[in-house]
Amino acid sequence: MQSVYDHIKEMENIHGLSKHEQFVQGFLNAVDNKAILKGDMLPSVNNLISELGFARETIAKAYKELVSRGIVESKNRIGFFLAKDNTRNQVRIALVIFAFDSFQEVFYKTFRDRLGKQTHIDIFFHHNNIDIFESIIDRVRGKYGMYVVAPIPHKKSVSILNTIPTEKLLMIDRYIPFNSRVSYVTQEFFQSSYAAFAQLAPAIKRFKKMFYYHRPNADTPEEILLAFQKFVKDFKIKHSILPEYIPGSIEAGYVYFTINNAELWMMLKDAKQKKLKLGKDVGFLSHNDEIVKEIIFDGITTYSTSFENMAEKAASFIVDRKIIQETIPTILIRRGSL
Repeated sequence: MQSVYDHIKEMENIHGLSKHEQFVQGFLNAVDNKAILKGDMLPSVNNLISELGFARETIAKAYKELVSRGIVESKNRIGFFLAKDNTRNQVRIALVIFAFDSFQEVFYKTFRDRLGKQTHIDIFFHHNNIDIFESIIDRVRGKYGMYVVAPIPHKKSVSILNTIPTEKLLMIDRYIPFNSRVSYVTQEFFQSSYAAFAQLAPAIKRFKKMFYYHRPNADTPEEILLAFQKFVKDFKIKHSILPEYIPGSIEAGYVYFTINNAELWMMLKDAKQKKLKLGKDVGFLSHNDEIVKEIIFDGITTYSTSFENMAEKAASFIVDRKIIQETIPTILIRRGSL
């Protein structure tokens, strides 16, 4: 079994960690891996200086932090002892997601509320940029007890994520295959999108044509585009796939589908200005449900996974530390717009 010294030394190769951070995170890893048990007497400051080569001030500061967290107990003139062998309530979480869109805000709020105030969560945004994603992972690696990550479907993502210990990593939102033991709570895009389109086919066929706005360089899942292409071919739907909506171009007799909320709001504004009745004169379909889409214009038809459910399961993984591999269902929600 590895000693507490070994766990601390392992942190030396983690880029960007201070000596203090190496000590604290290595110590917590030793506790989690049962290298030390509740009630055990811990190495003295002098022994740690001799074994690790750290400054006395660094070790004293690290022990002081662990005492303040309630993990270590200091007994006068005797030494330090492990007071708690459960560090779960002390966990610091790095949450790495695309951006703070409304549905990801729902995830964050539910996740935070489920874990409670005792859990420290730092949130980082990679904006679907692989360089930013790599930089974030490089910066946070080794500094947190758990990593909850919405990965980018990119050839470099596997090597980047492989630098995080499997037992400390949870993939959310999007799934990328790279390790059979990694935990994930994600959604699926191809089959769920096709199923939603197929259910809406009778309503879509009442209109002359369907427009889908797909931004190739945005974070829109490519699987949705592939599902749409298969759907229009199988159901013989007249369609156009365009990179972006041109303001003012809404016309009666067409169905409009976009994943971008800013684009949707612009379309709805144009429809209102032209006095077009949703569901009758013009049709709208949106991805990712939220409360505003339930309320405005007598409701916007959406198909969406439950981000509350995803967050609940992600929080349970943090608390229970049991492997989870689950795909959250996607549901079509029919409203007045289509």
